[in-house]
Amino acid sequence: MTTELEIKTERLRAMLAAEDLGGVLINAQHNFAWLTGGGTNGIDLSRSNGSCFVFVHADGRRFLIANNIEMSRLLEEEICECDFEPVELSWQAEKASVQTVLNAANSLLVGGTSLATDLCLSHDLRVIEAQISPCRHQLTEPEIERYRRLGSEAGEVLRDTIADISPGETENEIAAKVRSKLLSAGIIPVVALVGADERIERYRHPVPTENVWRKTLLIAVCARRHGLIACLSRIICADEIPCDLQRRTEIAAKINATLYAGTRPGVTGSEIYGVAASAYADFGFAEAIDKHHQGGATGYRTRDWTAHPSSCETVKMHQAFAWNPSITGTKTEETGIVTPEGFEIITATPGFPKIDVVVDGREYSSPGILSLTKGASA
Repeated sequence: MTTELEIKTERLRAMLAAEDLGGVLINAQHNFAWLTGGGTNGIDLSRSNGSCFVFVHADGRRFLIANNIEMSRLLEEEICECDFEPVELSWQAEKASVQTVLNAANSLLVGGTSLATDLCLSHDLRVIEAQISPCRHQLTEPEIERYRRLGSEAGEVLRDTIADISPGETENEIAAKVRSKLLSAGIIPVVALVGADERIERYRHPVPTENVWRKTLLIAVCARRHGLIACLSRIICADEIPCDLQRRTEIAAKINATLYAGTRPGVTGSEIYGVAASAYADFGFAEAIDKHHQGGATGYRTRDWTAHPSSCETVKMHQAFAWNPSITGTKTEETGIVTPEGFEIITATPGFPKIDVVVDGREYSSPGILSLTKGASA
């Protein structure tokens, strides 16, 4: 059976051949996680760069280039030496100049062939992140299983967080609980937005503040484990759900369902954007699409690409998507995977109210609003 690593290496090898390159030096944390099946080269999470490099040769050979500080841990905890031949550098030489790493990679090339990178390491080298990205889009079976577990657990974490919060707490206090519970589950919160009351209407991305939750609360997270990222949002009301908020959320769910139905292999991002624009107009909120992006492809980045009028990217089978249609004061967001059976949502929260919408004979579910006075029956 072909392994996950072999499948990904073959994708890179084919890409290198098409680009007439001798090899690629991978340093970005998201690409390292993808290629290694969930490993991490991250230490400083504020940077795209990881602490080591993977060099993939045009003939499919793989090398780990790392300094002597990191090499032993990487080989013991992240990857297997049988899969990546180690090339160790002194930390002094590596810190002195990035050319040390480039020289190590160039020494592995066949004469006359060119080296490329996924991040800008030198102005003399071609950056091919745009060519690597499509190699990531179609999830392998092991990735799909990891993603399903992540999505399920992220949904459960939000359920447990909601059970542990109360009106009167600040957005920062609630965000701290979200982050803590995700981390306790081995999940890294790369995004944790919390907006209360009027801040939900004012801002599409409410970074948490000392604002106190009184009536309505929005929690939006992007949760990462093994490099994969699950995105989901939930709205909670301390008391009865206002009629207009319920109406807007139901319309957002209808738009969301049209996005799910339209996310099919071969369809372009611009075509999906058109589906969303038409749905907003049909439901009387034509201008809402101008106030926020609608989401798009996800996976090892919060969004690999976002649907917009000029996007030419195409949907792939077994690709992950997180759509997030919004109308002022509300939004809906889940992560799902394109499968032969249709769009499979992987982040549903057990016991959370949902809004079911039928499009072309298929039912799609979006998160509703939880009223603390009514519970899951709301």
